[in-house]
Amino acid sequence: MRYLPEPEYRHGATAKTAILLINLGTPNAPTPRAVRRYLAQFLSDPRVIEIPRALWLPILHAFVLNSRPKKSARKYASIWSPEGSPLRVHTERQASLLRSHFGSQAPMPLTVDFAMRYGEPSIAGTLARLKSEGCERVLVLPMYPQYAASTTASALDQVAEFLRKTRKVPEIRLVKHFHDHPAYIAALASLVQERWRESGRPDKLVMSFHGLPHFTLARGDPYHYECHKTARLLADRLELAESHWQIAFQSRFGRAEWIKPYTASILADCGRNGVRRVDVICPGFVADCLETLEEIGVEGRRLFLGAGGKEFNLLPCLNEHEDWIRALADIARQHLGGWVTECRNPQLEKNRAEDSRRADSS
Repeated sequence: MRYLPEPEYRHGATAKTAILLINLGTPNAPTPRAVRRYLAQFLSDPRVIEIPRALWLPILHAFVLNSRPKKSARKYASIWSPEGSPLRVHTERQASLLRSHFGSQAPMPLTVDFAMRYGEPSIAGTLARLKSEGCERVLVLPMYPQYAASTTASALDQVAEFLRKTRKVPEIRLVKHFHDHPAYIAALASLVQERWRESGRPDKLVMSFHGLPHFTLARGDPYHYECHKTARLLADRLELAESHWQIAFQSRFGRAEWIKPYTASILADCGRNGVRRVDVICPGFVADCLETLEEIGVEGRRLFLGAGGKEFNLLPCLNEHEDWIRALADIARQHLGGWVTECRNPQLEKNRAEDSRRADSS
């Protein structure tokens, strides 16, 4: 069958609008088998690995998928929570909180759901369910602040694949990126300031972003520049001198040169050069995951302290931070124009005014 089956038509049904949050994905369990299945899907994506398929796929199946899953499974097990994968748990909570945020404000039917690019719940499966529930308009909101072909565009490939198989397609809008959105930057700054009020300021704040191969710059990927803009805006908001913060890139894979400086090198250098305390924040991740909790929280800590550093603090991702949920709502609201009309809410307007005053005074 060329097209997916259509849900039964319901005469007089009100068309619904949906916001679909999309994150990267996670294994279903911290086991070698589950991790292998996840990595096979992830590393088979030509947006992620741009090596010619005829060269890469034999290497992937003969070597990578026979050696990496067991090691990665141990890392996943070290950060797994009783509720499951931290990435899925936080993303699901973010969707629930955003749904509640809009619930009392939008008289038109509006729902919020989430999906994963790799693993479950899948993008196609979630879009099919939303369609069966009467959602005729979908705002696709990838949870990647900085645009990259390997993340945002890959998620859109899956949306496009679903549409290609759909007879009666829904209206689609996309949030391409929000790396410099004022509400996103303000939420990051608020999170950092809250931590610093509790424990004081570090000698250096390292802003660690996920890395990409260096060749992506020459091919036109704007990710590197958007990371630098996010870092600069956050440093300005925190009123940090240049010597008190550092951008870095983590998660290098393979032998090719990746965007520099590498987070591991920066942390080791800080320890060797007498930096007593380092705080690390990962602005490119809006939910804690393996790359933040294990790669930075465990391996990064080990590198810094092993090189002579004295105190290492990993700041949490935005997760369910109240300012982040409001920022997420602001980002979505800008792209929902004409689809959803919100009720006038005096208390909400008061809260926004207070948030604005706090932001201006901070």
